[in-house]
Amino acid sequence: MELWDIYDRNKQRTGKTMKRNDWHMKEGEYHLTVLGVIMRPDGKFLITRRVMTKAWAPGWWEVSGGAALAGEDSKDAVLREVKEETGLDVSDCEGGYLFTYQRENPEEGDNYFVDVYRFVLDFDESDVRLQQAEAAGYMLADKAQIEELARQGIFLHYDSIRQAFSEAVQ
Repeated sequence: MELWDIYDRNKQRTGKTMKRNDWHMKEGEYHLTVLGVIMRPDGKFLITRRVMTKAWAPGWWEVSGGAALAGEDSKDAVLREVKEETGLDVSDCEGGYLFTYQRENPEEGDNYFVDVYRFVLDFDESDVRLQQAEAAGYMLADKAQIEELARQGIFLHYDSIRQAFSEAVQ
């Protein structure tokens, strides 16, 4: 059984945990998720397509990510998620943490923080090893291609993470 830490409004662990996808958080409680944007030196980004069996947004494009496990810090979570989903090790790469955004869905009992990272990695397509349960395929896309997928409404989280696809990130 996968457990997640519960955080307060200030993104501090409360000492409480929740079961994965057990959406009964109270007001002011959050869990932590991470997203890892992987950029090659040529300016292309690795994006993956969600499997059609996903309950939410099947077939949509996204970057690697997921929930931090109980006791796991944000950086360890993003390194794990990227490795699990793409087979790529970004632990020694240029880049790192960019920013955090938060979502509140009190009617669903699902409030969360999202820590966004970007890593620059020179990799070959033969290095990519997709996690079959998560991804149905991948693409090396430039910013314009990602913007087009977002315009079509099939790129997950784009409005919240668009700055991660900019050349210069502040």
